[in-house]
Amino acid sequence: MSVRRAKIHRQTGETDIAINLTVDGRGTSRIATGIPFFDHMLTLFAKHALFDLEVRAKGDVQVDFHHTVEDTGIVLGQALAKALGDKKGIVRYGNFLLPMDETLARVALDFSGRPLLVFRAPKGFNLNRLKAGEFPAQLTVEFLRAFAQEAGLTLHVEVLYSSETHHLIEAVFKGLARALEQAVRRDSRVKGIPSTKGTL
Repeated sequence: MSVRRAKIHRQTGETDIAINLTVDGRGTSRIATGIPFFDHMLTLFAKHALFDLEVRAKGDVQVDFHHTVEDTGIVLGQALAKALGDKKGIVRYGNFLLPMDETLARVALDFSGRPLLVFRAPKGFNLNRLKAGEFPAQLTVEFLRAFAQEAGLTLHVEVLYSSETHHLIEAVFKGLARALEQAVRRDSRVKGIPSTKGTL
């Protein structure tokens, strides 16, 4: 079978992002976004999805991290969509329940072609007021929304409980990776597009 891979370069007045993605990889990565915590999240994302991932992002981080994080989500979603092509033979659905110390996150997704993000944080967690180091927690949602939109994903993410912002975000990225690893698998029993409509 051919190796599924894609390269995408996107440049705007705010960011310059290049991504090289191999879906059928080993989980290796080279990440440089100028945002150390985000680099850490993308590194563990690649590791747990078994994607080989190179990300080079330059953005206006002196303003804030928003543009770089959101635009990286856009380009990563585009790269995944391109690498998967017509999606013939893939499992399509993935779900994972990810424990991260005191945190538990649930991720379910579908390569439906109908982009949607549903994100639920634990009661009492206002992501707009929380940070992991210097990384605003709300940017996790912005990344997921952009990624789901461009990848054509119906994506549901729920953090059932947590008491630590770093662990909350890390559980989400790891859970997403593990659910994606399931969904993009090729299954020899799947003939053509995994949909009764014949398209995704």
